[in-house]
Amino acid sequence: MKKITIHEIAKILKIDSSTVSRALNNSSRVNEKTKMLVLAKANELGYKPNLIAANLRRSRSNTIGVVVPRITRHFFSSTISGIEETAYNSGFNVVISQSLEKLSREQKIVNNLFSNRVDGILISVSMETIDSSHLKILEDSGLPLVFFDRHMADMKDSNRVLIDDVAGAFEGVSHLIENNCRKIAHFSGPQTLEIYKNRLAGYRNALDKHRIVFDPDLVVMSNLLQEDGYRITQDLLKKHPDIDAIFSANDQAAIGAINYLKSIGKRIPDEIAIVGFSNEPISELIEPSLTSIDQFGVEIGRISCNLLMDKIKKKDSETAHRAIYLKPSLMIRSSSDKKLI
Repeated sequence: MKKITIHEIAKILKIDSSTVSRALNNSSRVNEKTKMLVLAKANELGYKPNLIAANLRRSRSNTIGVVVPRITRHFFSSTISGIEETAYNSGFNVVISQSLEKLSREQKIVNNLFSNRVDGILISVSMETIDSSHLKILEDSGLPLVFFDRHMADMKDSNRVLIDDVAGAFEGVSHLIENNCRKIAHFSGPQTLEIYKNRLAGYRNALDKHRIVFDPDLVVMSNLLQEDGYRITQDLLKKHPDIDAIFSANDQAAIGAINYLKSIGKRIPDEIAIVGFSNEPISELIEPSLTSIDQFGVEIGRISCNLLMDKIKKKDSETAHRAIYLKPSLMIRSSSDKKLI
């Protein structure tokens, strides 16, 4: 296979070879937009950025980067707690950034961490992340990368620590069925992300096992904010007034559903039962309390960070990739269990 040179990259992008070279060496003389353009094209063409790897590995900074969608979400703040504790015990500092569910922001953060020579990166990708070129560049450069909670399906050999989302969704929906629910709606997230594909798969598996016909009209995609849950519930009940349960891929949208149902006088769970996913602290405080699936954020943070430390310290071989799956736990509360009312 022909080796790709910086001159070929420059020709394709119609820029100077010197600019390509500076971009690949993370020079401050090249703006962020051009850097990302060059790095993306280099990855696409199979260019091996040995200069970047050599530059990054020249010395250890004892600093790791952590990228999460939103720090304000309890699950992510919990994972950060587990990460920071583990990193501190290993003599590492932590730089924390949030993508705010924006791909462009995530790309810039990753590039900045890369340029500032962190020793490794832990990331849970944004809802908009359908292009993994900025992450593949990290792997190609030799920089240790570990995904947690949300990962990229096209990076099959990546290191990752995840909840078994299929099993969690299956357990949550089975619980609804065991409470005599039969017409169960599902609030899902973008199907570009494996996490939401897997939760949808678990929902369907539970229906199949109990011989309930899957109805695609009962599955609604959104960004799973509280306002999304409120709006979707309102719209669904107009079209399907006989819905008797909702399984939401997160707690925020489930809480939005509860707020709407209470506003119209629906009795929860007698008329409509609800199960969420992530077990946010507010799930216990709202009325009725929300049944949810616990993801064990602190534990995911610790395991993810330990895996990254292993990669940084070369305890794992460079070719060894690990995928670790944790079993979630269903926390049954008033929103779904009619025996508790």
